[in-house]
Amino acid sequence: MMAEPFSTGTTVACLLVALLLGLCLGGAFLCARRKRLIDDTPTLTTRGVFIGLVELKGTAESEAPLHGWLSGQPCVWYAWSVEEHWERTVTETYTDSAGRSRTRTRTESGWKTVDSGGESQPFYLRDADGEILIRPDGAEIQPETTLLEDCGPEHPLYYGKGPAHAVADSTDRRRFKERAIPLHSNLYVFGYAREREDVVAPEIAQHRDAPLFLISTHTEQEVRLGYAACSVVLLLVGLTLLLGTLYFARGGRDEWRDWPTYAAFTAGYTGAVALVWAWMVYNSLVELRQRVGQAWSLIEVQLRRRADLIPNLVAAVKGYSMHEQAVQEAVALLRAQIAATPPGAPGDDPRGLAPVLAAVVERYPDLKADTSFLNLQHQLADTEERIALARGYFNDIATFYNRRLDLVPDILIARLFGFRRRPLMEAAGFERAPVAVTLADA
Repeated sequence: MMAEPFSTGTTVACLLVALLLGLCLGGAFLCARRKRLIDDTPTLTTRGVFIGLVELKGTAESEAPLHGWLSGQPCVWYAWSVEEHWERTVTETYTDSAGRSRTRTRTESGWKTVDSGGESQPFYLRDADGEILIRPDGAEIQPETTLLEDCGPEHPLYYGKGPAHAVADSTDRRRFKERAIPLHSNLYVFGYAREREDVVAPEIAQHRDAPLFLISTHTEQEVRLGYAACSVVLLLVGLTLLLGTLYFARGGRDEWRDWPTYAAFTAGYTGAVALVWAWMVYNSLVELRQRVGQAWSLIEVQLRRRADLIPNLVAAVKGYSMHEQAVQEAVALLRAQIAATPPGAPGDDPRGLAPVLAAVVERYPDLKADTSFLNLQHQLADTEERIALARGYFNDIATFYNRRLDLVPDILIARLFGFRRRPLMEAAGFERAPVAVTLADA
């Protein structure tokens, strides 16, 4: 005997439920992944920003700020809308349980958007160490509500900022709403840093490889909790949708004998969640491990920059030196401090060049008046600071990675797929004691 095929309506309903369930699961794990990204990213200062994913905190600044269309408040981003309330009485015909045709009236009401707009501009995020350019196009914005007004025609906003025409069945009530990033407001920014095209400096902008570009007026803790709550709620909605569909598919029966069926579907849903969670955790650990490698490469980039400056410094020293032996001693010390040894590997770590330069300047005081030498010294000091920042960033990322490998339940995935801890770069091994340089006369 052949099974009765599903009706078209039943098939459509099943597909719709499956789609909604997939959207709930996808949204839940998207929120969970974003929370993990925030948890695994150290907060940098504007001076310590390198190319790649960064997390920053500071204030929104602009020399020529925008002004909100409704509130007039100085800001760097705003969006506004005007909604008008309507209400109407509807008469409809229906058939009752006895098959008789009847009529009834009901009242419908709602809000309709009659006007909206907004504006944004690049702005600077400023902290105690400096500022960095933020290009908000394409970002997920979490602004403040700067104006929310529900008023009638007697209010200046009603026609002053709203359209002259009215919607059908209007009740003469309008709602004005504006959200903005006010000037000087505290911001939390998570995004991708890249090189600016106009000057040698980084900027935060939309990037195709960035998993998250967020500009929020909320604190980091509030953003984290928001994503966590969203993930939990969507998972619960998905489970409720599944069990509710099963309940109605069984004719609305809710007998205690049906509990094994509900338990089986709940277990299946939980298993699917666990599999997707394991996939998400594995991918996030791989990404975090790659970021640890990228953090080490940032140190190498700065060391390469320092190595490129050394020949120019040597030339400047030679120009003021009188004894070849002293020059060769300084040159040897400078050239010995080029490459870094990865953490955990045998070999010497680089020493800071500041003691060497101090000794050279002490031996040749006329160097203080040489513009080229002072410029090189400034660049080298800046590079030394960026090396220290890169080292700190590497240690922060490596610490977050190592912590993930020790947390339950991430440790299960880490051990199953062989993720290994990364040693930190110790300051005692990286920066040795001050170098004593004696440029004595021959």
